[in-house]
Amino acid sequence: MAEEKKNEEEEVVQEKKKSGSMMLIIIIVVLIVVILVGAIVAILMMGGEAKSGEAAAEPQAVEKEHKPEESKAKSAKGEESRTLDKIGTLFPLEEFTVNLLSENGSHYLKTKISLELSEPKMAEELEAKKAVIRDKILRTLSSKSLEEVSTLKGKEKLGDEMKQELNGMLKDGEINGVYFTDFVIQ
Repeated sequence: MAEEKKNEEEEVVQEKKKSGSMMLIIIIVVLIVVILVGAIVAILMMGGEAKSGEAAAEPQAVEKEHKPEESKAKSAKGEESRTLDKIGTLFPLEEFTVNLLSENGSHYLKTKISLELSEPKMAEELEAKKAVIRDKILRTLSSKSLEEVSTLKGKEKLGDEMKQELNGMLKDGEINGVYFTDFVIQ
């Protein structure tokens, strides 16, 4: 009887050790799951903040060609007015996709550009220099930050900068305007 009691006590001790070990394993597994869930939530929240800022910029980010209302507004300010019927020959370029200048490199710009030519015969010169034109535009676009290109004023400044750079390399006429036919920042 004493042996049976001793055996029962040993079994109880072994069961307690097993349940303690199982409890420890369960606690470790739960901690690992909590840490993983926390890390995933933190990553999603950091990504969500950047996207919420992008969402605020999106209504400004997509623009189409020159609008008559803008011409009227410019006329009222005394600036040069260009109505749709006075726009010269347009020279469309292929799509540009560049990373914007940033610390983490997480934003890019995808745009299509058309150049307004002072004379239709300029198209031949532009076609011959297309590689150089694309290079100059790519370098200009990729040197800009999200903040510089996300506002209307920033886009106008960017277009003027491109116009000046490209006019410096042309012989037959000049570029009168740079029009963003698509402009998407992400």
